[in-house]
Amino acid sequence: MVALAATLPAPAQASSDLPTLTPRAETAPLYDDEAGGNSDADDPAIWRNAAAPGRSLVVATAKEGGLRVYDLDARLVQSVAAPAGPTSEDAPGRFNNVDLVHGLKLSTGRADLAVTSDRGNDRLRFYRIDRDRAGGPLTDVTDPSVAPVFSTGQEEINDQRTAYGLATWTDRRTGRSYALVSRRETTRVALLEILPTRSGTVGYRKIRTLDLPSSFALPDGTSWTPCLEPGELPQVEGMVVDPANGVLYAGQEDIGIWRIPADLKGEPRLIDKVREYGVPGTYDEATEECTPGTDPGYGGTRISADVEGLTLVPEDGGDGYLLASSQGDNTFAAYDREVEDDNEYEGGFRITAASATLDGSEECDGAAALNAPLGRRYPNGLLVVQDGDDTPGSEDRTATGFKFVDLADVLNALD
Repeated sequence: MVALAATLPAPAQASSDLPTLTPRAETAPLYDDEAGGNSDADDPAIWRNAAAPGRSLVVATAKEGGLRVYDLDARLVQSVAAPAGPTSEDAPGRFNNVDLVHGLKLSTGRADLAVTSDRGNDRLRFYRIDRDRAGGPLTDVTDPSVAPVFSTGQEEINDQRTAYGLATWTDRRTGRSYALVSRRETTRVALLEILPTRSGTVGYRKIRTLDLPSSFALPDGTSWTPCLEPGELPQVEGMVVDPANGVLYAGQEDIGIWRIPADLKGEPRLIDKVREYGVPGTYDEATEECTPGTDPGYGGTRISADVEGLTLVPEDGGDGYLLASSQGDNTFAAYDREVEDDNEYEGGFRITAASATLDGSEECDGAAALNAPLGRRYPNGLLVVQDGDDTPGSEDRTATGFKFVDLADVLNALD
């Protein structure tokens, strides 16, 4: 992603004044190099074991490194490799985002699934979750005949404008399950219905797509498009659906947070903008960076590009929060979950080091929250966030990983 550093308007609350939280645990570092299996932490999901909540799991993506499964002590339980491309000359599998589907009716019985966007092959992959299965809790149940989500052939797949962000959703009225998938380097979001097959595998069919804006009218009468590499459009990655009202929240990285009907039939509404919104920029091919111009002051005050991982913290009576990772300033913003209150901003926090060996979260890509008891370790729920700069790293080997935060600490900070 092109860097765009600009002089920002003064925020309503300076990020340095936000409350700080510390993690309880962290996963072992992942390394995006040959020795590390090209593993790069990106996005987590939390699966609750209803029979034994203390034995719940965190499923997380590691890009070319596939999937990682952790217990609540952040210890590795299973590693699942991403599939290769059709030939050695084609793009390899690359797992970008992950989400869960609960109780999907398969021919072999109801099952919980981990669903991941395979950016390398432009497909969704499905993994059945069986906590005590010998060999690990995840079993690949992807229909081998599934088609690419966006691409028309392998040549287009190799260009990697492929399945990127992901959120799953089960319609409470019909019981049908869906995945919303964004396309890398474009503004497109697709709605897919998740379909079990007679053989016990899982596939999907595309229902419709929606293209978010890439150009925006500013109050001074000018038009603005964020500065990106030539040919790129402002993409969406972080997404989450509120199942109570069928609303999709989508983070368009250089723009802000959209609220959209999850069936993609209604009008998108931009509920908050990044601070850099409206700042002109000139792309420099030599440095592959953007030189910002004068900030006209049309941006928001709470999140800084990129806006990344989105997750929900539901509470009783429709209360709760939408959490967003503000990657540009290493903070998290919280919005009222209630649409009737227009998702009012409720506050924010940052996650900082607990000790010399347990650091905080920086440049966070993905986040997942679960507001439910998870045994003695997390009786009030859990927040898992990606850390894009795990410490200690080294100059030539950047480490990434995931941090586990007591959700009670988050709620106390916001209250």
